[in-house]
Amino acid sequence: MSSSPHAVLPWVVRRTRLPLLSLRCVDCRSGSATTGAGRFRVNANGKLLDVWLLVRCTSCDRTSKLTVHERVPVRSVDPVELRGYRVNDPELVASKLLDPRLARRNRFALDWTGAWRLDARSAWPEGAWPVRVQVVFADPVPVRPERLLAEGLGLSRKEVLRRTRCAIPLRRPTSTGFTSTVVAGD
Repeated sequence: MSSSPHAVLPWVVRRTRLPLLSLRCVDCRSGSATTGAGRFRVNANGKLLDVWLLVRCTSCDRTSKLTVHERVPVRSVDPVELRGYRVNDPELVASKLLDPRLARRNRFALDWTGAWRLDARSAWPEGAWPVRVQVVFADPVPVRPERLLAEGLGLSRKEVLRRTRCAIPLRRPTSTGFTSTVVAGD
């Protein structure tokens, strides 16, 4: 067995949709909500501005508000961002929803189940071990590296942990790119 990798596999992790929110509904006590069509509500009171991101309960369809800006001077908000709030820009909805400060302020977590995919189109000959895997994240999706490697290589997670040489912890979610070498099994 050679110590240098026979094949280099470039993989990309992409977001397929916005994640669900783990947020308790005040009506039905359900624990998940969605942004639906992704709408903002903007309210101006004199020279002060309030902006909320509207979310909908997945169980009872009740609409709730996540505070984006509260009682801020209108002039302190970027005009391009303000226009995005008014026209419900989908990219602005995504960037605000993925902002950890918004999650901390409104006390919710993101549920990424079914909201991402691994593009691992590269095939390699079955006997070409060891293999170097280069993972790039197109979107900041927190996924365990061991899960990505297991899914892409068709191995169990236990087998991935046993056979992988990587500089980052495999059991801790990451949303930044990494490179890992997977060696042949016994």
